[in-house]
Amino acid sequence: MSRIKSKDTKPEEIVRKFLFSKGLRYRKNDKRYPGHPDIVLPKYKTVVFVNGCFWHMHDNCSKFVMPKSRLEYWVPKLTGNKRRDEENYRKLTELGWRVLVIWECEINSSNLENLFDKIRMEDS
Repeated sequence: MSRIKSKDTKPEEIVRKFLFSKGLRYRKNDKRYPGHPDIVLPKYKTVVFVNGCFWHMHDNCSKFVMPKSRLEYWVPKLTGNKRRDEENYRKLTELGWRVLVIWECEINSSNLENLFDKIRMEDS
């Protein structure tokens, strides 16, 4: 597990390159905010989390399957990740930030366009 990256993952890079190509400027993995969001867009008061389906227990997703072995390790680990995510989203919302989550399995051109539209919607 030490080789698993927590930032600058391929899905994050895809989302960041897309947003940059659309003219949006952002900060990445800003430690000042709960959960260290993957992308922080201060102009739009929006944070974006790019979540891996397995590590964050994406509901009804084919990429998330609970491991069959070592359940005493995996169940608390994965449920703890999910609980921590929800707590961080709540804290950010209380601080006045909009929280957007894009899942690894959702990264395609139409979903990225929808993400862009959601971000820009606040600007109008």
